Formats: sequence, C-alpha cells, structure tokens
Amino acid sequence: MLMPKRVKYRKAHRGRMKGKAKGGISLAFGNYGLQALEPAWINSNQIEAARIALARFIKKGGKIWIRIFPDKPITKKPAETRMGKGKGDPQFWVAVVKPGRVMFEMEGVPEEDAKKALTLAASKLPIHTKILVRADI
Repeated sequence: MLMPKRVKYRKAHRGRMKGKAKGGISLAFGNYGLQALEPAWINSNQIEAARIALARFIKKGGKIWIRIFPDKPITKKPAETRMGKGKGDPQFWVAVVKPGRVMFEMEGVPEEDAKKALTLAASKLPIHTKILVRADI
C-alpha cells in the first residue's frame, strides 16, 4: 500500500475539503483519465484496489499513472475508550481529493478498453467520477 516513507509530523489536523482542485485538473501524461467530481478522502487501500483493477484489465497492454498520493495520516482512538487522554494513533493514510482532480491516467490501449478499465477502477472508489479523453487523439 502507498504511504510516505517519513513525515515531519505524525498526526495531522482534519482540515476542510472546500472548493475545487487547484492543480492536476487536466490530462498530463496519458490519453485517458479518471477525474473526481466530488470531494473525498481516498485511502491507500482504495487507490491500490483501483490500480489493480486497471492493471488486470489492460494486462500488459498500456501504461498507468497514479496522480494522487496518500500523505495525510488519519488517527483513531480505540473502541470503548473514554474521552480525553489525547489524540489517537495513526491508523491509515488518505489522499485529499477535490472536485476536478485527475486521479488516474492511462495510454497504450484502445479507447473502448480504456473506458471499460477506468469504469472498473471507478467502481472501487467512494466518489462519482468522469472519464476524460485527450482531444488530439
């Protein structure tokens, strides 16, 4: 699973997912992409599941780029624990995704196969997505 090698701070604030994505909103590498339409925390398991779905569908035919990385630690306190005694321990890592962000890109496969593969990957994610196609192909 994806996670940072090391971080400056072990625990992070929750933050807010207001607004649209500032960067990463257009296709930069491949000819087909999967774009987020709503804000969410995408955890490392979900990214990995989508990556595996893409890779298995296209077999060795094309190339895949993952444009998001889970670099935010999410903490949880144990079940049935009283309030207080500080913040919980980090449990998993998430990528903060805002609307408009391109999460996955691919190339080297026919358009029909790319759309099927990206639809399969989208079903592994907890948000609504849109498939992008580069205009000049």
